[in-house]
Amino acid sequence: MAANGHSPFAPALRVVDDGNAVDLTAAELAAAGFLRALGMDTGTESLRDTPRRMAQAYAELLRPSPFNLTTFPNDEGYDELVLARAIPVSSVCEHHMLPFMGVAHVGYLPGERILGLSKLARVVGHFARRPQVQERMTKQIADWLTDQLQPRGVGVVIQAEHTCMTLRGVHAAGSTTMTSTMLGTLRADGRSRAEFFTLAGLHS
Repeated sequence: MAANGHSPFAPALRVVDDGNAVDLTAAELAAAGFLRALGMDTGTESLRDTPRRMAQAYAELLRPSPFNLTTFPNDEGYDELVLARAIPVSSVCEHHMLPFMGVAHVGYLPGERILGLSKLARVVGHFARRPQVQERMTKQIADWLTDQLQPRGVGVVIQAEHTCMTLRGVHAAGSTTMTSTMLGTLRADGRSRAEFFTLAGLHS
């Protein structure tokens, strides 16, 4: 995936998943075997279509949809924080293949180009739709936006509830995990970092 560059007429970047093709037939067979190995009778009316549904559901959870990353020249020289709050995020823990869900707050200090606002949510979804750990995903989003936009700073905070903690193991119902990555000015300048957290609603 190439960077947009700095031409005022830079074309939209087509963002696609680089993974292998999905084989839903093989996934359905594997799901059926998995359920049978756990003692489930997949021949019953209620479970007969479950392997197919499982395969389709995980294919949706684990494969990001392609999108165009549209940027525009920062003609007005806008130099204040651009922040998208509470972007819904859902992913799958790569350790247990159980979902985690929450919100992402993503902001940046523009450089020469600004980003179409809906694309911040698209970028979050791009990195969420795969087996993940929250810490890695937070940094991936921030690093990718830095590479593509060349902004003066990027901040990403994710708050999520992990069902691998709430439904199994310690059964810590209601607990959330928060991760953050601050780059550029948002990391180096305390006032800019504090502004990010305040606008994101993370300061009381």
